[in-house]
Amino acid sequence: MAERRLRVLIVEDEMLVAMNIEDMLLDLGHEVAGLASRVEPAMSLAREGEFDLALLDVNLAGSPSFPIAAILRDRGIPFLFATGYGIKGIIEEFRSYPVLQKPFRERDLSLALEAIEFG
Repeated sequence: MAERRLRVLIVEDEMLVAMNIEDMLLDLGHEVAGLASRVEPAMSLAREGEFDLALLDVNLAGSPSFPIAAILRDRGIPFLFATGYGIKGIIEEFRSYPVLQKPFRERDLSLALEAIEFG
C-alpha cells in the first residue's frame, strides 16, 4: 500500500477499545471517518458512509458483524476484522479477509493496514 492518509470506519462495541483504536489510527496519520458500536448503525454507515476502509469487531454486543462485512464487500470497500477469537471466529464466507488478533498494538494495526490492497 502506498503511503496515504486513510479515512477509517471503526465498528467496535467496547468504547475504551474504540478510543484506543482511534488513537492508534491518528498516531499513524489516518483519520476516523465514523464510529459505530452496534450492528444497525454500523450497517447504515457501511451503506452510506464515505471512507477508505473499515475495521470490524466480529462480536458487537452479542451480534456478529458479518452483515456489515457483506455490505462493505458489495460496495468494494476493504475491511479487516478485529477479534479475540482469531480466524476461528470468522465464518467461512469471510475467511479470506485480514484478521487482527485482539488485543493488538499500533504496530500490528500498521502492518495490517499496509497489507490491504486498494483498487
